[in-house]
Amino acid sequence: HIVKTLQNALLNNRIAHAYLFTGPRGTGKTSMARLFAKALNCEENNGYICNECENCKLISNGSHPDVIEIDAASNSRVEEIRNVIERVKYAPIRAKYKIYIIDEVHMLSNSAFNALLKTLEEPPANVIFILATTEPQKIIPTVLSRCQRYNFTKIDTQNMKKRLAYILEKENIPYDQSALDLIISLSDGGMRDVLSILEQVLAYGNNELRTKDVIKIYGLLTNEEKVNLLINLKQG
Repeated sequence: HIVKTLQNALLNNRIAHAYLFTGPRGTGKTSMARLFAKALNCEENNGYICNECENCKLISNGSHPDVIEIDAASNSRVEEIRNVIERVKYAPIRAKYKIYIIDEVHMLSNSAFNALLKTLEEPPANVIFILATTEPQKIIPTVLSRCQRYNFTKIDTQNMKKRLAYILEKENIPYDQSALDLIISLSDGGMRDVLSILEQVLAYGNNELRTKDVIKIYGLLTNEEKVNLLINLKQG
């Protein structure tokens, strides 16, 4: 639903000045922000991502002069945000839009939020802010009201399974279906978490994904152990 809304906004040239991407960790907020930055600045045309032009390539490797990523967790002070705001007034160097992606925006101090608010109220025509956070309730209401909000949800189990199977087959790694189900349930809907769990299990299991290894690493009970417990309880 988020992809479709953003695509339609691009096609109809209805671009907002500030976007807020919220949702649980590992659900694609920062990735979506980068893709949206590409779609806004691709040299082919507005709303298209060719991954071949100079703008797309520079955004992919994180070195585009007009797409600035800021981690609010380590740049939370008002002075750092003022430095950002100082640069906002300058025109983009090589792209159509200058885009600021502020990750973990809820970590900004109150004075930093107030400094940012002034720019969100009267942004230059070619500047777009994309704010990403796992905790929107910590953002001051005056900032929230100036953003178009998109709520990311936990990733659907079937999509996760499809993606993991694709990765494992691409890497020629043998795996158990039940092991896939187990690591997906452990990840609680976060794609980044499930990939971390997968790497850990593969390291332990010598590049194989086996149910017994997942159970051992994460201290889980097998179905047999659960059934035995119930039988023992029933028998007193």
